[in-house]
Amino acid sequence: MFNNTTRTLAILASAAVATGCSSLAAESSSASAGGELVSATELHASQQRVSELESALAAKDRDLATAHNSMTASSETSMAAGDSSLFPPNPKPGQCYARALIPAMYTTVSEQKLKREASERIEIVPARYETVEETVLVQEASSRLEVIPAVYGKVEERVLVKPASKKMAEVPAVYETVTERVIDKPAHTAWKKGPAKAQSSTVLSQSTTDTGEIMCLVEVPASYKTVTKRVLVSPARTESIEIPAEYKSVTKTVVTHAATTRTVEIPAKYDSVTVTRLVTPASEQRTAIPAEYQTVTRTNKTADERMEWRQVMCEVNMTRDNVLALQTALADKGYYKAGVDGIIGSQTLGAARAYALAKNLPAGSNYVPMEVVNSLGLKL
Repeated sequence: MFNNTTRTLAILASAAVATGCSSLAAESSSASAGGELVSATELHASQQRVSELESALAAKDRDLATAHNSMTASSETSMAAGDSSLFPPNPKPGQCYARALIPAMYTTVSEQKLKREASERIEIVPARYETVEETVLVQEASSRLEVIPAVYGKVEERVLVKPASKKMAEVPAVYETVTERVIDKPAHTAWKKGPAKAQSSTVLSQSTTDTGEIMCLVEVPASYKTVTKRVLVSPARTESIEIPAEYKSVTKTVVTHAATTRTVEIPAKYDSVTVTRLVTPASEQRTAIPAEYQTVTRTNKTADERMEWRQVMCEVNMTRDNVLALQTALADKGYYKAGVDGIIGSQTLGAARAYALAKNLPAGSNYVPMEVVNSLGLKL
């Protein structure tokens, strides 16, 4: 912070010498002496830096004067093109410029760096045993085969003497007499003389002939007659007649129960003994250890230190009315707290610098850049 303040004051002093704005430099010196912007130590260092810059500037002026006297018209053009940084670019009458040293710009970058890679911790869990009473097999179960003899007895049994047989016999046909009513004459129609009212209700139609006679078409019903006839009930056939078998009773000795075998099971024999038994086998326990990271902060240089010409307010446009307008605009924005008096001072410069920094505009400790004036909407 101290180095930046000293460098800024030195640049302002050199700018005041280069542009001839002696009133601005004097006011800046008085503001610093008052102790409102910088301390006495900083002011002393700044004054030393100003003296060094003035000496360097005077040496450059002498070198420039010598070069100007020795150059021809053609070399003057090439020099202006090659060393244009010694003069403001495209200066206009009535405008003041300050050559400011723009410090290098840095950015602080934080990033995560791997401190320790992820790993795994392996722990062996030993097996666990316990002593228990256990029943063990002394003699295995077995079996033996026993023979059960046959059992005999006397039984009475019917024996076949003559087997059953069959014989064929003829069965004559069977007839019966039946009476049946059959149609003698089927139903039909006939034409009869006379009107329909004289006929029966079976008149189908009525017509008149050429002679004038009335003819009716009458339905004549069918006539039946009764006839007697002999019909076959069952035809003649042959039948098979079963002749039953002939038996006789005899007594004989037979096996009532055949000889058999049976399996006799011999149970196993056990005894109680004390044994050590595995309760939990040995196992492997793996614990994942996550990777560890640490935040590393580094400063990256984003822009080099450079010299830059800036258009500033000076005695040409730093009239009372313009300063009043500047103070009023800064007060409206909440940056100027003192009374509006039209006199440029440390409080006015500090308010302009605070506004410029807040708006990301070019800022100076002992001068007011025109970018600040334009941002406030002032026409000077």
